[in-house]
Amino acid sequence: MRNAFADELTALGNDDPRLVMLSGDIGNKLFDKFRAAHPERFINCGVAEQNMTGVAAGLAMSGMRPVTYTITPFCTTRCLEQIRTDAAYHDVPVTIVSVGAGLAYAGLGPTHHACEDIAFLRAIPNMIVIAPGDAWEVRAALRAVMQQNKPAYIRMGKKGEPLVHKGRLDTFKIGESITIEQGSDVCLLSTGNMLPEVIEAAHVLKESGVSAEVVSFHTVKPLDEKRLQDAFSRYKLVATIEEHSLIGGFGSAVAEWIVDSGIAPKKFLRFGTPDAFFKKSGEQEFAREQLELTGHQMAHRILHSLA
Repeated sequence: MRNAFADELTALGNDDPRLVMLSGDIGNKLFDKFRAAHPERFINCGVAEQNMTGVAAGLAMSGMRPVTYTITPFCTTRCLEQIRTDAAYHDVPVTIVSVGAGLAYAGLGPTHHACEDIAFLRAIPNMIVIAPGDAWEVRAALRAVMQQNKPAYIRMGKKGEPLVHKGRLDTFKIGESITIEQGSDVCLLSTGNMLPEVIEAAHVLKESGVSAEVVSFHTVKPLDEKRLQDAFSRYKLVATIEEHSLIGGFGSAVAEWIVDSGIAPKKFLRFGTPDAFFKKSGEQEFAREQLELTGHQMAHRILHSLA
């Protein structure tokens, strides 16, 4: 995902002289092409993420299109006040791009885990929250946020994630989900880089005679309410899947929508991380297995719920 982001950023920067890249002392080689083409528009802010966010807000107020980038906890949790007060309060187009969301940096321990960021940022007024499902969605999301004038958060995985889409998404729109696979029995709503695991879950369900629709809910805020209305009216079970805490994340946003809309879901499951720090040693695949977030484990829980 991060390589796709850097490549798309460079292409956009070539076309838009307002685009400025601000890095929190990370990804210097990643942005070699952008920096070579536009050295005056690449700013390494160092390990000073709060300052980076404030600088970005000032640039946005001056007519520029700043993009901030570093590891997820350091460009969200560390500078939450600056995001809220400098960028969102003034409703200026600062784009915050994080790398290693969820448990992508599982091996580095809880300081580098990011299972609370959706909850933090979706509660901030004016903020758009996007969690792309693969590298093609990353590219499309970046292009989309550059076409609007509000603060936005793009939550990426790390690198090497499987590609789900076959190519560029020319019809990508903020707030409009994408159907990946069609089904008739259950509907699996995925956000972020859990999408390949959700597709695997759908395939396991198919082997057991359950037809699963898979939807990439790349935008957590604003929600695609039309798709939610359709899903809860058509399917006997709807599930939300995310690599984020069950408190305050995508599943919580959908649950809030259910209550506010007066919907009576037939069955509704939420998959996510528990209300606890993950302290075991291991990489992302190990962490997902321990937290029962692999495709097979989720499919088995769905089958048990349908029994």
